[in-house]
Amino acid sequence: MMHIRMVITYKTIQGLKTTFESAEMNTEKAIHIAEDMLKTGRIKACDFYDQTDQSWTLKQLKSYTEDIMDEPHHITVYFDGGFDNQTRAAGLGCAIYFEQNNKKYRKRINTLIQEMGSNNEAEYAALHFGIKELANMGVHHLPVTFIGDSKVVVHQMTDDWPCYEETLSKWMDRVEDQLERLGIQPTFKSVSRKQNKEADQLAAQALRAIDILSTIELKQ
Repeated sequence: MMHIRMVITYKTIQGLKTTFESAEMNTEKAIHIAEDMLKTGRIKACDFYDQTDQSWTLKQLKSYTEDIMDEPHHITVYFDGGFDNQTRAAGLGCAIYFEQNNKKYRKRINTLIQEMGSNNEAEYAALHFGIKELANMGVHHLPVTFIGDSKVVVHQMTDDWPCYEETLSKWMDRVEDQLERLGIQPTFKSVSRKQNKEADQLAAQALRAIDILSTIELKQ
């Protein structure tokens, strides 16, 4: 679900008015709170704004929430890029966790790239590969969490670290352009390789020319 904030106009019995703005929250929580507050009869207006500052009415938000249940949402992408210094090949692996129709799924996918310049470039390529797969899944205008063990990629994508290498800068531009086209609101998290072992294994399998493409339903 996308994250939004509420802007509420409140009126007292005496006729005094004021406006409150909430912190960001998911759509389900916002709808529940808004409907509960509207029952008081003192809310004169309740507007919703997403992370792009697009405004939504309560009716539009409820319709969106109902429609999105049929599409992938609550998405987390684990990504990893493996690099062979001798062959200059890169293995890209992604494990995508998502919900759809009140069920939880995991998609595992990898690919082999024959020409790559460095391990950091392979990591960026893996992130880009994961976003392309989200596009294939029809994901758009949703928050997505991207998790990787590359501190370079994660910290550069969050602007915590500067990027001086031209090649990596070009990869950053590709990633950001793709996210913008899809309307994806990204959150990036850095984890240890142990915590990213699924994507790491997929990348290693790609380097061994073992193709993986599978989607399974996860038990609740």
